[in-house]
Amino acid sequence: MTLIEARYANRNVPRYTSYPTAPHFNAQIGPQTYAGWLADLPDAPLSLYLHVPFCREICHYCGCNTKASRKDEPIAAYGETLIKEIRLVRSLIGARRSVSHIHWGGGTPSLMPRTSFLRIMETLHEAFDFAPGHEHAIELDPRTVTAEIAGTLAMSKVTRASLGVQDFDATVQEAIGRLQSFDTVATAVGLLRNEGIDAINFDLMYGLPRQTLGAIRETVKRALALEPGRIALFGYAHVPWFKKNQTLIDETDLPEAQARRELADAAREAIVEAGYVAIGLDHFARPDDPMAIALREGTLHRNFQGYTTDDAEILIGLGASSIGRLPQGYIQNAPDVGGWERAIDAGHPPVVRGIALDENDRTRADIIEMLMTCYEANVETIARQHGMEPEQLADGLERLQEMVDDGLAVIEGWNVRVTDAGKPFVRVAAAAFDSYLANGSARHSVAV
Repeated sequence: MTLIEARYANRNVPRYTSYPTAPHFNAQIGPQTYAGWLADLPDAPLSLYLHVPFCREICHYCGCNTKASRKDEPIAAYGETLIKEIRLVRSLIGARRSVSHIHWGGGTPSLMPRTSFLRIMETLHEAFDFAPGHEHAIELDPRTVTAEIAGTLAMSKVTRASLGVQDFDATVQEAIGRLQSFDTVATAVGLLRNEGIDAINFDLMYGLPRQTLGAIRETVKRALALEPGRIALFGYAHVPWFKKNQTLIDETDLPEAQARRELADAAREAIVEAGYVAIGLDHFARPDDPMAIALREGTLHRNFQGYTTDDAEILIGLGASSIGRLPQGYIQNAPDVGGWERAIDAGHPPVVRGIALDENDRTRADIIEMLMTCYEANVETIARQHGMEPEQLADGLERLQEMVDDGLAVIEGWNVRVTDAGKPFVRVAAAAFDSYLANGSARHSVAV
């Protein structure tokens, strides 16, 4: 890694799954504001995100909002409250809207008992109109996938499953507190495919403790043998000040910046050599996958689940800590299950913070999304689409000049393009247009 690359790789910048980013949400946006926003929604398809914050155990590396539960009863009780929230949101919207995309996250949402899961799905069908061909995706822990769970997902018309693989190396698995064999993952994939769930995603990670080039290459090789349609390659974000479970990881076992970059490059090269299309910062897909097609057609998007083909402008977040995106702004539910439950039982949305958007926010959000998905954005075109003058975004071009001088970006008039050398640092390029970042106190993960 050159000195220039090291300078950018070690910068702390957001992942830009939203703009403005969550640390800038505030408590001025609460239940009443959200209720008003829901009542004023345009008649357009929407997307649903359901968060189930339970796992059987917490992995050392985990950065998700979840907690351990060995019993099903707390999870089933959570499901009953989730049903109440669905009905509450539906009543506030005031109409039966079309749904184009559903995504279950967590945690391990498949831990929801079958009866509860099916009751939630029944409630969703009562509340919303599911569009033909809608995508229904869920995140899974391969260690918990059984024939019954695969059958429940098939009954619920799940079309895509994302499995957390991370790394197949036993030494790495021991260091991150997640022991799962290749056979465990292969069995989970087989059970899903036997039920007709053929769209399979794998999540892999680089930058993990004790991870070596040999280990990550072998992990990619074994993952490819199971022929997933998509692979997400995430950099481990070590944020022990935010996630106490990460203090269980010995920081001396973590790779330094140079080694971390080499791990990322080795994994990317192996995946691309296998015929997968590189998509944005950290995703890969087979050429015939809808995500690869969206990239070619310029319709790729980015939201809280990362890169996505979901083009709905309205995202309804359901469950503790879930985030929603509406034309008026972003909202976030109470992160603690108790606070979330009490709000719903009292009959009002469990929203505790958010942010209202103005045209400046929307314009910068579009520029950032274009950079994160296509590595290129025309500032003038996007600004005028929002009724703004491009000169109002000139601060972004000024901040980007450093990357231009270093050969990582090109500015031609009002058009901004990240070069091939700059692609690993696209988050830094996006940050140039972030008007909140300089005034914020939030700590973020490193850029690579």
